Amino acid sequence: MDVRAILEELELDADVLDGVGGAPHRETAGGAESVSINPATGEPIATVRGLDADGVERVVARAQRTFETWRSVPAPRRGELVRDLGNALREKKQALGALVSLEMGKILPEGLGEVQEMIDICDFAVGLSRQLYGLTMPSERPDHRIQERWHPLGPVGVITAFNFPVAVWSWNAAIAAVCGDTLVWKPSSETPLCALAVQRICDRVMEAHDAWGVFNVAIGPGRVVGEALIRDRRIPLVSFTGSCEMGRHVATAVADRFGRSILELGGNNAVIVLDDADLEMAARAITFGAVGTAGQRCTSTRRVLATPGIIGPLTERLLEIYAKVPIGDPLDESTLMGPLVNEAAVETMMKALDEIRRDGGEILFGGRRLDGPGYFVEPALVRARASMPIVSCETFAPILYLIEVADLDEAIAVNNGVPQGLSSAIFTTDFRAAERFLSERGSDCGLANVNTGTSGAEIGGAFGGEKETGGGRESGSDSWKAYMRRQTATINFGTALPLAQGIKFGD
Repeated sequence: MDVRAILEELELDADVLDGVGGAPHRETAGGAESVSINPATGEPIATVRGLDADGVERVVARAQRTFETWRSVPAPRRGELVRDLGNALREKKQALGALVSLEMGKILPEGLGEVQEMIDICDFAVGLSRQLYGLTMPSERPDHRIQERWHPLGPVGVITAFNFPVAVWSWNAAIAAVCGDTLVWKPSSETPLCALAVQRICDRVMEAHDAWGVFNVAIGPGRVVGEALIRDRRIPLVSFTGSCEMGRHVATAVADRFGRSILELGGNNAVIVLDDADLEMAARAITFGAVGTAGQRCTSTRRVLATPGIIGPLTERLLEIYAKVPIGDPLDESTLMGPLVNEAAVETMMKALDEIRRDGGEILFGGRRLDGPGYFVEPALVRARASMPIVSCETFAPILYLIEVADLDEAIAVNNGVPQGLSSAIFTTDFRAAERFLSERGSDCGLANVNTGTSGAEIGGAFGGEKETGGGRESGSDSWKAYMRRQTATINFGTALPLAQGIKFGD
């Protein structure tokens, strides 16, 4: 499927696309134009006109108006909308997955996997629409009952990053919609076409359900659209995915108006490999975690912490695998690693490698920029020390640090000794070591895996991390509670009026 066919299949065939959606009659955006670039070629794909401040105001106002009615729709009926969204995504999976690869640069199986993740979370949310349970608690007063109720929260602002241009939106959108909320989505400026394609799909589903304004997109620069969302009191919750630096700004701005935020920020994820590990399994998982999405996942493997008996054989095996990684066109089925997202990402990687050399790290493999069009690099294997300052930083590129540790205790200490706390893993056949890693004395990350890598979380479990990763949780488990407000209701079904704590007041 060529570029034009992909765009036409997803109704993106105009010369200049307006970065706004969610209304029965598409509006004209009034902001500046920007060009979506194919990172594999460096060539333009399409031009998108973003929103100005007035445009953002119209979108938020529409989401607020729709919320007034959407919140009263029974939750199982809200689930029907999300079920149809999942089915619509199934119909467009091939084209949308290809667009993700085309605009972001991840290989086609990963692009298709991202759309499948959207489908899966829709399925999860449909079931959830009949399971928004509240507790009933016994009262200390006779003929009284205490009930916990959950109500829709309001319009939700969703700000997503380039590396997962559609899936992370769906984690928020599917759950929030069945909870009775509406959404305003500000996608990354690197991947506006993916967002517009999803909005076209949403538009058809909303039209069929007479539910215009549940899903809304607002494309434009962060200083215009993002700033408006985080400061708007009509938006009680902002879900933000991005850097730790921007996460601090978002958290401060939202908290200043007593709003809520879900923060999915940086990761500096380690894989511990003990002497008794299955070497081949560990090497395969590490490679996918470090090379997949060209190292541009928040869950990408950045550090390998290996004990003395296995670090030599593991290093040799990784060198063999890295030498054979096919790098190239992400739409080519033989490719395992596509490009970085833009020129700035390449420069960041090159600067990081320069710092590694200055600090005494040894580049065992790769790290070169590849000749030709696009933003292609070789993945880098680096022998490093945990004390090197750059090892504590997240570099959004395929750089993997190999660090020797004496034993499990040191490995856990090094794993936990960075500011970020998203994902972690251990490879071992020792039951006690695995359980120690998962215990309160083990990994301090939000995700901890045994004999599987740091990437590839499923939608059934809550996703998120600790420390500078932000503490947010999205997707599965009970993360739905973040999108609702809790109300404790006390019901007196008797004829007397006893007070709590045995208080006597008057006669």
